[in-house]
Amino acid sequence: MNTALSWIKAYVPDLEVTAQEYTDAMTLTGTKVEGYERLDKNLEKIVVGQIEKIERHPDADKLVVCQVNIGHKVIQIVTGAPNVQEGQKVPVVLDGGKVAGGHDGGPLPEEGILIKKGKLRGVESDGMMCSIEELGSSRDMYPKAPEEGIYIFPEDTPIGADAVEVLGLHDVVFEYEITSNRVDCYSVVGIAREAAATFDKPFVPPVIKATGNTEDIHDYLKVSVEDTDLCPRYCARMVKNIKLAPSPEWMQRRLAASGIRPINNIVDITNYVMEEYGQPMHAYDFELIAGHEIVVKRAKEGDTFQTLDGQERKLDGDVLMIHDGEREVGIAGIMGGENSKITDDVKTMVFEAACFDGTNIRLSAKRIGLRTEASGKFEKGLDPENAETAINRACQLIEELGAGEVVGGILDVYPQKKDQRRIPFDPEKINQLLGTQIGEAEMLGYFKKLDLGFDEAAREVLVPSFRQDLERLADIAEEVARFFGYDNIPTTLPSGEATMGGLSYKLQVEQTARETAQCCGFSQSMTYSFESPKAFDKLRIPVESDLRKAVEILNPLGEDFSIMRTVPLNGMLTSLATNYSRRNKEVRLYELANVYLPKSLPLTELPDERMQFVLGAYGNMDFFVMKGVVEEFFDKAGMKRKVHYDPQAGKEYLHPGRQANIVYEGQVVGYLGEIHPDVADNYKIGEKTYVAVLDMPSVQRFTTFERKYEGIAKYPTMSRDISMVVPKNILVGQIEDVIVQRSGKILESCQLFDIYEGAQILSGYKSVAYSITFRAKDHTLEDKEVNAVMEKILHGLRQMGIELRA
Repeated sequence: MNTALSWIKAYVPDLEVTAQEYTDAMTLTGTKVEGYERLDKNLEKIVVGQIEKIERHPDADKLVVCQVNIGHKVIQIVTGAPNVQEGQKVPVVLDGGKVAGGHDGGPLPEEGILIKKGKLRGVESDGMMCSIEELGSSRDMYPKAPEEGIYIFPEDTPIGADAVEVLGLHDVVFEYEITSNRVDCYSVVGIAREAAATFDKPFVPPVIKATGNTEDIHDYLKVSVEDTDLCPRYCARMVKNIKLAPSPEWMQRRLAASGIRPINNIVDITNYVMEEYGQPMHAYDFELIAGHEIVVKRAKEGDTFQTLDGQERKLDGDVLMIHDGEREVGIAGIMGGENSKITDDVKTMVFEAACFDGTNIRLSAKRIGLRTEASGKFEKGLDPENAETAINRACQLIEELGAGEVVGGILDVYPQKKDQRRIPFDPEKINQLLGTQIGEAEMLGYFKKLDLGFDEAAREVLVPSFRQDLERLADIAEEVARFFGYDNIPTTLPSGEATMGGLSYKLQVEQTARETAQCCGFSQSMTYSFESPKAFDKLRIPVESDLRKAVEILNPLGEDFSIMRTVPLNGMLTSLATNYSRRNKEVRLYELANVYLPKSLPLTELPDERMQFVLGAYGNMDFFVMKGVVEEFFDKAGMKRKVHYDPQAGKEYLHPGRQANIVYEGQVVGYLGEIHPDVADNYKIGEKTYVAVLDMPSVQRFTTFERKYEGIAKYPTMSRDISMVVPKNILVGQIEDVIVQRSGKILESCQLFDIYEGAQILSGYKSVAYSITFRAKDHTLEDKEVNAVMEKILHGLRQMGIELRA
């Protein structure tokens, strides 16, 4: 939405502000100004001059020497303009002045072009005469300007006057960003109303006078609306004896400043009213309306219609059309038809101003592939009360500009008048919402400036129809806030029973997982939750496995994204494979990935959605390093008890001898191991690859972030080392369980420091060595206490078939 400041001032006469002041103030009150362009930028020392004498240049065939009267003196100017004649009044840039640009049509220089005295082919030239392009404008705004040559002023223009002022270029064009709920601000009148309220100036809207001859439009035309749900109001008026001509300069300039090219008086009036009131209008040739009847109704399914742009449009039963007595003549709210367009031979025309359902217009425009400026306004949801005002304003302009004879009366189909909305007024609650102490009288003053009424007896704010965005108390509180000034609202602490912000417990556990992985050198990976059923085969998951019972997506992007994953490894291995194919020698990745386990198929309820903490790596990695990362996470998450590993995990996608379930307090909370070689081949990973998967809902049950401080130990430790011959089928974890169970409270740590298998050890056995540290919290340990505990430990180990090494 663009408007010229001069157009705004037409309705706010006392408005005297700079462009920057206007921009800042309007933005602060909610009408955001994106930017502005001064039409007189870089135009300096330019006056109206009259050419008194023209002579040929003595040394150039295409140059002439002009004597130009600028009011207080006559100066000499050398020019090559082809259209100069004696007696003409032209814009003259004096020595030291500036112009905006040139004739080449390129971008205007930021600083303009400085004009100085000089010589042209040996002849003195004291200035320059300008074309309209050199003044930074165009023939869209000044249609009478010649295509080539200098601009010529009317004969009655005073000599020596400010040429920029005479041309009306002391103006600013503002560009606004209007939100879709403020339909009233898609009009100059709406913007002017906001400007008047912002600067506390009187708002003077156009005064619409009664128009029309003594005839009655009902004798000429009939209008009916069959689908009132899509067209709540339809207004029509007639104009006879059309006289097509250029519109006046003031109208052309206002339209051009708004980005609309002037065409002729009739077209320009409809565009002018659309910009002024935000109400799109359309005109039909009365003689082309069959039966002199207009019917508003839906199209028939499969119909085609040729619009004004010459394109055939395919229609459906939801597109609203304007019909005459025999056929369609326009697509309602979007574009008229080729069969009823206004031509230069038009004698009588019908003006249409209507209100159409915004949602239907938007959907219809999208389906038929045609979006116009009119549809862009209609789809916002226009005010039905605005239609009559706009069509009367257009007829007024027709009469004022002598463009035709307006027929008396109006056809107005308005079956259900829109009721005025009322909002209870509660100043105390408004102040509570805003955190302010604004008086009731001050609030009512803001409402009055915005044309909001007030019923004192009912204590209700009366909302005019053009303010469709005001529906409840919070909306009128916003009106108070924006005119009181957001910058004037004091800073206050929020009141109520809201809790302190922070992460939920679940998110704290997940954050700990991320931090642990990153501290251990892992980078985060993110993969899709939907994948291909082929992933089950790549992972060697058996056909009868429940993991193959996946949720299928009804409208997948393709087979590769057709199911919700039940196991998180496909995404991780795909990421590792991508890194391997790009020759990254060592890669560590982690992901917090959801899996979706259906409770039954077909689905009768939502599947069980479970977060999995997935670690994957190749390169400088083995089973025990991955196990250490898992235990680091457990430690950070407050899981201090012993973790057990069950080698009978039975995961088909893991190496059969290098995998284990992770067991905590008797519950399986995950698994880890080396990827099966066949699976690694399926993903084309040529390195041993290790993964760990933790089921976060299971893990979360055992986590805690409570920490109890324990002072520094006061008493010394005592250590014992033992070296054992152990059957190979016994795991070191089983040995540690015996040590922990039989040491009681004095055990501080037990550390495995050697495992050996070789010729010195019996076949089927291995050598295992531990360092065990003891400490008492309340006294210094004696040898007899430690020896007694060691005896218990050794007794337990012997029961498992373990002997001390000699």
